[in-house]
Amino acid sequence: MRHGPLPNATRGNLPSELSSFVGRGDELAGLGRLLESSRLVTVTGTGGVGKSRLALAAARAWARGAEERSCDGVWTADLSSVRDPALLEFTLAEALGLTDHTTRPPRTVLAEHLADRRLLLLVDGFEQLVEESAELLRELLRRSPGLRVLAAGRRPLGLEGEAVFPLAPPAPEQALELLVARATEADPAFAATATGPGRAALVELCARLDGIPLALELAAGRLRTLSPEQVLARLEDRFALLTGGARGSLPRHRALRTAIGWSHELCTPRERLLWARLSVFAGRFDLDAAEYVCAGEGLPVDEVLDLVGELLAQSVLSREETPAGVRYRMLETVRMYGAGWLESTGDATRLRRRHRDWYVGLATWCELDWFSPRQREVAALVEGELGNLRLALECCLDDPREAHLAQYLAGTLWFFWAGCGRLTEGRHWLERAREAGRAEEEYEGSRLKTLWVLGYVAALQGDAVASMGALHECRDAAERTGNRVASAYAVHRLGCLALVSDDMARAGRLLGAALELYREAGELNSNVLMCQVELGMALAFQGDLAGAVSLSEEVREICRERGERWTKAYALYVLAYAALDSGDTGAARRLLTECVGVNHAFRDLVGLVLALELLALVTAVEGRPAEAAVLQGGAERMWDGVGLRLFGSGYFNAPRLMCRERAGEVLGAERYEACARHGRALSAEELVERALRAPDPEPEPRPEPAWPAGRLPRPRDGEAAGAGAAAGAVERPDSRKPAGSPKGEPTG
Repeated sequence: MRHGPLPNATRGNLPSELSSFVGRGDELAGLGRLLESSRLVTVTGTGGVGKSRLALAAARAWARGAEERSCDGVWTADLSSVRDPALLEFTLAEALGLTDHTTRPPRTVLAEHLADRRLLLLVDGFEQLVEESAELLRELLRRSPGLRVLAAGRRPLGLEGEAVFPLAPPAPEQALELLVARATEADPAFAATATGPGRAALVELCARLDGIPLALELAAGRLRTLSPEQVLARLEDRFALLTGGARGSLPRHRALRTAIGWSHELCTPRERLLWARLSVFAGRFDLDAAEYVCAGEGLPVDEVLDLVGELLAQSVLSREETPAGVRYRMLETVRMYGAGWLESTGDATRLRRRHRDWYVGLATWCELDWFSPRQREVAALVEGELGNLRLALECCLDDPREAHLAQYLAGTLWFFWAGCGRLTEGRHWLERAREAGRAEEEYEGSRLKTLWVLGYVAALQGDAVASMGALHECRDAAERTGNRVASAYAVHRLGCLALVSDDMARAGRLLGAALELYREAGELNSNVLMCQVELGMALAFQGDLAGAVSLSEEVREICRERGERWTKAYALYVLAYAALDSGDTGAARRLLTECVGVNHAFRDLVGLVLALELLALVTAVEGRPAEAAVLQGGAERMWDGVGLRLFGSGYFNAPRLMCRERAGEVLGAERYEACARHGRALSAEELVERALRAPDPEPEPRPEPAWPAGRLPRPRDGEAAGAGAAAGAVERPDSRKPAGSPKGEPTG
């Protein structure tokens, strides 16, 4: 969206536009509404974000309606170069075109001039004299009822009745539009680049510059001599690159460094020190983290809160409400400026290590809290802190002497990788930690944890070769060093791998053995309960539904007592499988509906897609084949984001094949495919919403059951029954007690 020029007849001193105002339509409309209802509006935001341009555009829009408002014009005063408070009144008087040769104080002249006028005054660049500016504007507003003030600065004026308009960088598409517009103004031939192969680089350039308009405009000037790809390559020193704005620009707008430096110079020494130290964070951070990481020499811990407040007021930081609570953040460009100062102090390495230590500790507590009613909050916390956890992992990996910390941290986050839909990223970090080398003997436990978690993640991705290699390495080393806990986890995950590989007899043996090892080690957590659920799956697939139900019911009860939801969802899957086999589709649907909701909340795609596949079959058995085909189509598409579809397993694959067969018989191949195609077009949110919806009857006739109750078809059905009996005899303890005790904590 571009806005046209201001009519020449407008009264005031607004400068002519030398370049078009691009985008910001919603912000401009919102600011205009505030001006209609408030006499003092302040646009706040970090340096270079476009406060001045937006405020000027709003002033121009106001000026277009000046005649209808019986307005005496729109005037602007730039206070950015004023350092002496005594010069404020003179500057405003000069901006308003006032000439007074009397001995009256300039403030009196201003007040008398404005007393009976109706006008809008745009005040820009007041932050270095915020208290004096606020005092002056308070008096003028009090004595001049027809005056409206639109201010633009890093922080609010703090006056009663002030309406604050925080300004963020423009949306990605608007940032790209601005960059292209400015580059095309400098070189009309650039338009071809914007629509050609260089477009992807331009999109990346906007992202790297955080969409900050000043940075984009300066970058556009470089696009006259450099390709978008070349500018991207040289962004490592963005502040050195983006220099030399057009002649006549304000001094503080000559370069990106100058724009942000303008904010930096106005901070107190301790505010600058905190700014520099906060640059070690990636993205959001909370106050506790800021106090731990940043407090120290020159910065007492009890002052951090107040200093954070000052940086917030100056728009160096922004405050956000997140699912994990209040968080603060810097724009990347602002953070990099602070990082440069931190490097110059020689304190960067120490701060990075403190940052690493904080997030290693955070991960440790989150692992413990995962087995509690706070599981959902833990997931949200780690999701919000992922950028900092990544930074901590990188810090560990940068120093070969700290490989054990990388292995510990990557392994400790197993619950996030496996339970919150982060398998691919988890594997990335786990493999890097493994490749970092062997740790000293005292840290061998950290390496073993990385290995079993890597084997677990690889198994869930359907990569049996990688999974088996990591798990056998872990088991062998654990047996050699006498690490019973690591041995239990390795045996458990080998059993999990056998489960998804259709070797149910072996899965039963290994999972049963792992439960005994967990019990001997006193281990009780979500992993231990998952082992019991997986043993229940093995029994169910082999025909021992009574044993599967008993194990899963016990897990459900423990999860209810502990407030654990993630493992409970898998227990519900097994119980639903048994309910469907017995012909109780109502119970199966209720169990699967809860299962789908939990897995979706945790972003556990493996659990979610398994539940959706089984729910599709339940829907088909209920006599709703079209809806079953839609759910099945959506689930099939979701597998693309998990890994090898259904692990290549005939057992896990059976519900899909049975659903297709049953629904296809009623619908016919063509309509079934049309319904499945509709499901594949749904987003994950739409699919889950549909799955959770109460069922409506369909007009299609309900076919007779394709199998009698209690005989849900299974691959190699006759063979599986014998294997199930054997597995039940060997692996399922008579006591049916879970491993460990309520006081057990995750130590794997």
